[in-house]
Amino acid sequence: MAAGHAKRHDDGAEPRRRHRLASRRRDLIAGAAFAAVLLSAGAVATVRELTNWHGRGARSVAASHVGKNGASDRADQAHGRSATAPASAAPSGPAPALSPPPLSPPPLSPPPGDCTRPQFATSKPTAGWSDGTYYLDNNMWNAGRYSVTQTLYACSYRNWFVVADMNNGRGDGVVKTYPDVQRNFSEPAISSFRSISSTFAETGPGTGIYEDAYDIWINGVARSGSTEIMIWTNTVHQVPSGSVRASATIGGRAFQVWRSGHYIAFVADVNFSAGTLNLLQFLDWVMARGWIAGRSTLGQIDYGAEMVSTGNGPATFSFTNFSIKTS
Repeated sequence: MAAGHAKRHDDGAEPRRRHRLASRRRDLIAGAAFAAVLLSAGAVATVRELTNWHGRGARSVAASHVGKNGASDRADQAHGRSATAPASAAPSGPAPALSPPPLSPPPLSPPPGDCTRPQFATSKPTAGWSDGTYYLDNNMWNAGRYSVTQTLYACSYRNWFVVADMNNGRGDGVVKTYPDVQRNFSEPAISSFRSISSTFAETGPGTGIYEDAYDIWINGVARSGSTEIMIWTNTVHQVPSGSVRASATIGGRAFQVWRSGHYIAFVADVNFSAGTLNLLQFLDWVMARGWIAGRSTLGQIDYGAEMVSTGNGPATFSFTNFSIKTS
C-alpha cells in the first residue's frame, strides 16, 4: 500500500479489519452452543493441524508463508512499509517445526455459511491446514507491530471462515493479514495452459478497510524477480499500490489495472461476491503488454481477504464454493 493510501481513509469511519481486542468479549452466553460444537471437533482439529503442518514439503511451507513477505515492490509499498525499508527474504530450506495450535475459541456467532462443524481451527499467525491439493493459511504476515486477533475455522478448502479484529488507529493504512486458500504449482509455463478456471463465493462485513482478492505469483513465489498479480473482486475503502495504467474488460467484467513495479492489480469496476473467472485470461492480458515475459511460469494462486481494519469490533469473513481447475 502506497504511503498516500492512508490519507484516503476516514479514521472516524475506520474502515477495515482489526483492533477488536478491546471488544473481543466472546459473549459466552450467546456463543455457548457454537462453542460446544467446536469443542467436540477439537481433538480432530488438533491432530489434523499437527499432521498437516509436519507433513508438508519444504517448498509448500515456504510458499504459504512467504506469500506476503517476499521481495516485491508491493511487499514494500502496498503493505505499508516504506519503499526504503528492507524487504523480507523468502525463507530457504525447511521451515522450523511448530507445535500444534489448540482449537481456538468460537466467534461471537456462527458464520453465515454452513461451516458449523469445523475440522480445523487456529489463531496462530503462521498456522494452516492442508486439504487435498489446497492449503488454508491464517497468514497474519504483517500483524506483529499491531494489536490483531484472527481465528481461522475450516470445514474444507471450499468452506471456511475467519473472525478477525483489528483497526487502522495509526492511520497508516497498512495491510496486516491475508487469510487465504491457496494452491501451489511447480512453476509450469503459463503458455502450457489452455484454461485456469476458478470459482469463488465470499461474504464479508462490508465495513472497515479490506478487499477480497485473488493473489497470483508469477516466476516464483515472493522472491526477487517475481511478479504479483491480484484480482480484486470486492473492495471496501481499499486502494492498491501504484497508479492506474490501463482499463481491461475480461470475461465480461470491467477492471481498472493498477501497477507499481512488479505488482499488478485488476480492480473490478463493480464489486462482485461470487463468480467464475478464467485466470489465464488475466495472465495473457499482462503478458500481451510485455509486463511479464512470454516464458513466465506459475507459482501459486490464492484467494482470501486482505485486511487493514475490521472497523469497530470483530468481523466475520466467509468463503465457500472455491475451486481451481486447469487444462
